[in-house]
Amino acid sequence: MSKRKKSSLYPCYSIASVYDLDFPKLYEKGYRALFFDIDNTLVLHDAPASKETEEFFEKLRGIGFKTAILSNNGKERVEKFATKVGAMYYRENAGKPSGKAYLDAAEALNTEKEKCLFFGDQLFTDILGGNRAGIPTVLVRPMGREKYFHIVLKRILEKPFLFMYQRKNTLWKNEP
Repeated sequence: MSKRKKSSLYPCYSIASVYDLDFPKLYEKGYRALFFDIDNTLVLHDAPASKETEEFFEKLRGIGFKTAILSNNGKERVEKFATKVGAMYYRENAGKPSGKAYLDAAEALNTEKEKCLFFGDQLFTDILGGNRAGIPTVLVRPMGREKYFHIVLKRILEKPFLFMYQRKNTLWKNEP
């Protein structure tokens, strides 16, 4: 009997918030680069980088992590956000769910893709893209309500996949 392939829409892990993880432990496990989506992963949708986010990235750098922002948002938003938090690499208009931006980030940060983690809040863009690139993915519970209809629609379409994922995994509680 062949082993059933995991869906490309399923994350490797799922967490409630990036701000609550034990990042020194992740470093000890061998992860060296962390990639993040912005909206509803690090801050509320369209919000600027908060003081908490700036301190969070400073903490990550202090541990030794390389950091990247990968977002489908435009240049102005992504560049301003990435600069404010001190991300070492960023890509606006990342084209997620294509895996190219993820692989480009790993190459730019000179890190093997298996030693990277990507954190994002959407299955059909963030998780699918990371999985396509072969980079371990972490689904983050969205921080707030969606303001745009197309994202609300995606959330509705994600529900059956989250239900199936949750049948074998603890949603929002496991960590890398």
